[in-house]
Amino acid sequence: MSSGSAEAEAPTSSPDNLSVLRRIAGIIRRPRSTLQAVAAAPRWAGLLALLFLVSFGVSAAFFATDVGQLALVDQWERTAIAFGQPVDDARYAEFQEWSGRGVSYAALMSLTAGPLAAIGLSAILFGIFTAWRGGRASFHQVFAVVVHASVILTLRQLISTPVNYARESLASPTTLVGMLSSIDEGSPIARLFGLIDVFVIWWLIVLTVGVAVLYRLPAPRVAAVSIGVYVAVALLLVGTMAMLGGVS
Repeated sequence: MSSGSAEAEAPTSSPDNLSVLRRIAGIIRRPRSTLQAVAAAPRWAGLLALLFLVSFGVSAAFFATDVGQLALVDQWERTAIAFGQPVDDARYAEFQEWSGRGVSYAALMSLTAGPLAAIGLSAILFGIFTAWRGGRASFHQVFAVVVHASVILTLRQLISTPVNYARESLASPTTLVGMLSSIDEGSPIARLFGLIDVFVIWWLIVLTVGVAVLYRLPAPRVAAVSIGVYVAVALLLVGTMAMLGGVS
């Protein structure tokens, strides 16, 4: 590769000069150049710890309130009914008892949806793309990209939690159904739209930009495939709920 080509592909900012806050801002405003810098100098520990603490802090504060605990019970009840599981008085009482451990639940969910999910997703992506494209990227680089893309999901939580507190609900306000209040909540299209979240789509786009940078792939094609898989999984869940005869 010529020196001119190398200069053309180099990130505009020095990777060593990108602080955690600058990388967060970069993921939101300039994801490609930021992820190029991340790929060149993969650092993730500080950001991963910050995202976990923010996620846990926001969730714990919400679930420590009566409103948050009631919303948690309602969410568990709605999920059980949607998949055809009856909720009698005894089961509802169990939900109420569990909701009293909201802070512990927040810690568990933040750990599961944060560091553990990042490790699992990184392992899947690394395995798939290494088998397909060879050893163009290390696991360390893939993991750094996954962690940085998670900034979008944490931003979603920061925006959604105050709205959920005001609505006394855990139903995401950033799904398509949350933005279209005129749709009948019990209809199949409402169930589908309730599983399609605009922030998750944004996260997928940022994640695929990072994967495209690492494996030198066209980002639009990778994004189209990932969003297609996301919609297919949503359709599968809607079909499962329909077969089980549940209602949302």
